[in-house]
Amino acid sequence: MSLDVYLKVIAPTTIYQDNITHNLNKMAKEAGIYQHLWRPEELGITRAGELIDALRAGLELLESDPKRFMKLNPENGWGSYDGLCRFVHSYLNACRETPDAEVVVSR
Repeated sequence: MSLDVYLKVIAPTTIYQDNITHNLNKMAKEAGIYQHLWRPEELGITRAGELIDALRAGLELLESDPKRFMKLNPENGWGSYDGLCRFVHSYLNACRETPDAEVVVSR
């Protein structure tokens, strides 16, 4: 007989990471997802699954009226409608794949 002893720690692991310019804040606000993207803690959001409905609706809105949102492309050229759509699409997919993941943002 023997005794096996283990001490284990579950270390946080980043499973998704992306970045987008704050120059797209007006477009995100127009799509109703600014707080969900930049300030989820103000909405009490802590888990990726809590973002799914809002990101899906925001992406649908963005894609339903490109001309409306392209008018909000930053004048300085940093950021674009297409970039925001790609970002939200990618983030939404990551949230769907790992709904229990902790949401952490850095501004």
